[in-house]
Amino acid sequence: MKKISELLDAAAGGALPVIRGIDDSRLGGPTPCAEYDVRALVGHLTQVVVNFTALASRQDVEFGAAPDAVTGDWRERFGEQTAVLVEAWARPGAEDGTAGSMGFPARTVGHMVLGDLTVHVWDLARATGQEFVPDPDVLDELAPAMAAMAPKAREAKMFGEPFPVPEGASPFARVLALTGRDPDWQPPRG
Repeated sequence: MKKISELLDAAAGGALPVIRGIDDSRLGGPTPCAEYDVRALVGHLTQVVVNFTALASRQDVEFGAAPDAVTGDWRERFGEQTAVLVEAWARPGAEDGTAGSMGFPARTVGHMVLGDLTVHVWDLARATGQEFVPDPDVLDELAPAMAAMAPKAREAKMFGEPFPVPEGASPFARVLALTGRDPDWQPPRG
């Protein structure tokens, strides 16, 4: 079993090219995550990275409205923040016990941020016309973890109802569908 920090490092490595590839002209565009446009989703994902860094250190966090993260050199800052996230989860004991006030097992909390760093990066890639393929090790860990989280995530309105996918759908398409996303989503034309 790989450490959460190793998986987060791989996920961050896949996320950075997508974040760096977001053109400013696309910031107001829609995403597969209907409540967010590109700018707001970058802000949400940045807030997730910062908050889950704190949770790895057993600090309490506030998940209120995300501040505008798309200021200054936000693309490079995101890279720095994900590096700090990986470092926090690599510390001895980060995967032990429970994390923060959430009361969830720390490894489950690690799976949550791993899911966001994978699924929301796909959202951003799709919204901005980029390719994104998750790391195979990340996907191997994420698929069963997301399936286990799905019922409670739906109750909390964090996942939508499962999207129907065909029998031969890829493992990543199944993960996306589990969260309520259409794996074939494309931004509207024109």
